[in-house]
Amino acid sequence: MKRICLVVTFLLTMQAAFSQSPYRVDTARGFDPSKLMAGGNFGFAFGNYSLLNISPMIGYRFSPKFAAGININAQFTWEKYRDIDGFERKDNFSILGGGIWGRYYPLDFLFVQAQPEYNSISLKRQIYDDPRRTFKERYGAPSLLLGGGYAQPIGGNSSFVIMLLYDVLQDNNSPYRNRPVFSVGGNFGF
Repeated sequence: MKRICLVVTFLLTMQAAFSQSPYRVDTARGFDPSKLMAGGNFGFAFGNYSLLNISPMIGYRFSPKFAAGININAQFTWEKYRDIDGFERKDNFSILGGGIWGRYYPLDFLFVQAQPEYNSISLKRQIYDDPRRTFKERYGAPSLLLGGGYAQPIGGNSSFVIMLLYDVLQDNNSPYRNRPVFSVGGNFGF
């Protein structure tokens, strides 16, 4: 059922992109490199819970109202804590994935976004009791992030972007769990 929702959302997003006849790409001109955009997010945190997030994206502005592209998601986390039995634990997560995204701009500076993606998650857990035990797991998770954001132009085809998204599929293995995803990044035009 979740995969069906993902496919339907993708198809509706693509339909919206090509149904706006006043804004279709001029086929006589063809591909316009000035409509390319790249950017993404970068984040980090260090301490008992450490995080490194590198999430680049590339896209194309099909019209003044619609842009779409692909994204890559790479997150690495390390966490140290004591479990209920008092043993020290260390969890290492590697999340690698990607997907597509589509944005509709009802106003020049506000957008709504749909971002279906799939992530592969690796977990390595170490429990420091006697003897030390290590467990490894690998699993996947589909996600459908929906939400919106604000794009502040900073010159040329570039903009500063703030987004708030939410995973509506809520797969048990989702890295987003039941919380909103807040991100700050940028889009840089060519």
